[in-house]
Amino acid sequence: MSRRSSPCCTLAMHNELSMAAEDFLVHLAVEKGRALNTLDAYRRDLRTYFSWLGDRSVTDVGLVTADDIVDFTRFLQDGSRAPASQNRIMAAVRGLHRFLVVENVVQVDPTADVEAARLPRGLPKALSEPQITSLIDAVEGDDPVSLRDRAILETLYGTGMRITELVSLSLEDVDLSASLIRVTGKGNKQRLVPVGRLAQSALEAWLEPGGRRELAPSQWANRDDEAAVFLNQRGGRLSRQGGWLVVRKHGMSVGLADQLSPHVLRHSCATHMLDHGADIRTVQELLGHASVTTTQLYTKVSTDLMVREYSRAHPRALRRPGSAT
Repeated sequence: MSRRSSPCCTLAMHNELSMAAEDFLVHLAVEKGRALNTLDAYRRDLRTYFSWLGDRSVTDVGLVTADDIVDFTRFLQDGSRAPASQNRIMAAVRGLHRFLVVENVVQVDPTADVEAARLPRGLPKALSEPQITSLIDAVEGDDPVSLRDRAILETLYGTGMRITELVSLSLEDVDLSASLIRVTGKGNKQRLVPVGRLAQSALEAWLEPGGRRELAPSQWANRDDEAAVFLNQRGGRLSRQGGWLVVRKHGMSVGLADQLSPHVLRHSCATHMLDHGADIRTVQELLGHASVTTTQLYTKVSTDLMVREYSRAHPRALRRPGSAT
């Protein structure tokens, strides 16, 4: 039996979203301060959802049932999408339906009574400390590009910031005299992060004569480029893609191309700090996680260390009879 549709929630044709979905995205941008990359991802995710609904002859998102939500979750699990993509798509779907209820567009949220599927979460892929050293040491030379690339790698690993946060840095955000950087994260939330000795040294070399100044144009195209910490070779602000390519290039040079991305350096920063005894709340603040639950994901990669420490320190841990305490 076909389902009736209402104008506000009717699924549009030609890969466009319904008016209600567009309102939801505007809400995320204006009220929640979501970043452009996040909004683009949500738009793609909702298109996937609406396409699936269309295949089931559901022409109105306001008429989706709990059974539809359960089936859509199974559809995602049976596909080839990565666990993180599955989680993000379902977050977009649940957010949309909650929004429709709050705005009194519909009366019922079909996701409310459907338990969130325990979709698998991929463990972070941290590099080893020797791999990090090898990666950064491979950036040789004192030419401007080498100074910039070394500063990028040291800063990403040394602070755990995201690549978008790094390329968004302006000169006024960096206070090397206090060894601090002001980072603007998701939702335009700002935090101060400390800069370690090696990252600070690399940043100083880049910002001194012979580094950034050599890539600066004779006339700036705009104020944003002039304020940027990291420049491309044309004298403009380095883009997110440009920063990603810097990391990828040097990863390839040391045989880490398949293992390395800017986010892996972030993972590595968090994992190595926890391995060396950092408090999880400190790591949470450093990374800019809204919830400590997100940070706890990094602790899963430190299980071996936890087992060793437990065996060493707990008075009831298993030890050989007569072994030293």
